[in-house]
Formats: sequence, C-alpha cells, structure tokens
Amino acid sequence: MVRGCFGGILMGLANLVPGVSGGTMLVATGVYGHFVNAVAEISTLRFRRTAIVMLGIIVASALITVVVGAGTMRTLVVDHRWMMYSLFIGLTLGGVPLLWSMVRPLNSQAICGIGGGLLAMIILALLESAPGGLATTEGSVPMLIVTGIAAGSAMVLPGVSGMYLVLVLGQYVVILDAIDGIRRSEFESVLSVVLPVGIGVVIGVVVISNLVSKLLVRARSATLGVLLGLLIGAVFGLWPFRETRAPVVGDSIRGQLIETTAQAEAVKPSRWPLEAFEPSPGVVLGSLGLLLIGFLVSLGITRLGRNERI
Repeated sequence: MVRGCFGGILMGLANLVPGVSGGTMLVATGVYGHFVNAVAEISTLRFRRTAIVMLGIIVASALITVVVGAGTMRTLVVDHRWMMYSLFIGLTLGGVPLLWSMVRPLNSQAICGIGGGLLAMIILALLESAPGGLATTEGSVPMLIVTGIAAGSAMVLPGVSGMYLVLVLGQYVVILDAIDGIRRSEFESVLSVVLPVGIGVVIGVVVISNLVSKLLVRARSATLGVLLGLLIGAVFGLWPFRETRAPVVGDSIRGQLIETTAQAEAVKPSRWPLEAFEPSPGVVLGSLGLLLIGFLVSLGITRLGRNERI
C-alpha cells in the first residue's frame, strides 16, 4: 500500500509532464501489475477489497498531485517553452531502453509495429503544427473526451506519455488551466473541461487495461513494437525552438478569426500563437544540456523498475 501511494504520486507527476509515462512510474515502484489487474477486475464487476483499496490509493494520490502541481507546470510551459520542451524530449527518449529491452529480439511483427507507431506519431505532430489543424478544436467537448481517452490509455502503457498525447492534440494548456482552477475554487471549469476529460480517461483506462493484457498474450511482439514506435515518434511533436507572440488582427485563435485590436488584447497568453525562431548557439547548447538531463532522469527512473515486466 505504501508503494501504491508512492507510485500514485509519481504517476500524478508524470501525468503533468509530457514525455514521462505514468505507467512507467508504476513499473518503477513495483505496482503496475496490481494496478492493471485491479482495473480489469473492477471493470468486470469483480470487487475484491484488496483491489479496491489499492486502486483507490493509487488514483487518489495521483489526482491530488495533479491538482496541486497543474498551475506550476502550466506557467513553466507558457513562460519557458523552449527549455521545458527540450527537457520533455530527453524525458521521452529516456523511456526507449525499457521498451527496447522488452521488444527484443526483433521480428517482422515487432518491426511492423514500430513502423506503425512511428507513423502515427508523425501524423499527429503534423496535424498539431498545421495551420487550422488540431489547435482549432482546443477546448471543444468532443476533442476533450478524445484527449481523455488517449491520456487514459497511455496511463496504463509503460513508456508512453499520456500528457505528450494531450500536448500533441492541442489540449495541454487548456486542461492545466482548468485543473488549476479547481485549486482556486473556480468550479465552472469542472463541467466544461475536467468532466469531459475525466469521462475520456475512465474509458481509456478501462478499455486499455483489459485490452493490453490480451494483446500482450496474443500479439506481444507487435504490441510492444507499436509502443516503442509511439515513444520514438513522440519527439517529432516537441520541437523546442518555437515561442509565443502576441496575437494581431487577422490571426485565427482556436478557430476564431481576430477582427479587432480589442479581441487580440483579450486573448490569454496561454493561447497566443506559436512561431519558430532562430536559436542562438547558447540556446542550442542549453537545449542539448536539458535534453541530456531529462534523458538521464527518465532512464534512471525506468531502470528502477527493470525487474518488473509487463
């Protein structure tokens, strides 16, 4: 139970940081199997007290951590984007050795799975960066539910970051804003953002917890290959050398055309458009340093759980 609480806290932190897998945190603390089995049992109406208590401890610890830390993470991402994204890339790549050790030896199924996962993440990254792409659906209820399903699915897949998928789907800042609003007692965000995401998360966790156990038995190589491809492809959506700029008349924000100066001034900084910039040599070196730090931290965390396998 103590490890469950610690695993839940680490899972909550992971679900605030794109590039770190909540499932990996549970592997590292040795409670991944307990978590997946508890979800599978409860979703099939088998209510063992031990499973209920373990699941409750992990979920409660993770939720409290997310609510407390959402505001800080949102501020860091908005105000220090290139630094945080460089760190996120390193954290993402640090999970590769864990899945690589699971997928070996390579066979045709694993190679096809890697290719499929890699292609899926490249397409997501292109959609996120394209004008009029995924950003236009930011905050819409259907997209928030889809985002919750994606995040919930990733929560139970070691090596796959749920918050990275949230970031690529264009919902990262709006969700952190809403969660931080709960801490500030601004509960209007609960119905408009947190509730749809929560519904999606529950669907994702329940479906994937039941599905992944079957796939890992029937098509283990292909399944692990897909996970590895998803993880490697994640870095395509984390290009750090982009920064926000104040919106001007003619910009499109969340699918709405800015027609007046007053409209432009009313846009929150967290929703300002992004544009690429030419990094200085110092910024490039700093980015590489943060990438290395993130990689070493993530690698160290995954090595803690190297003796627990899925």
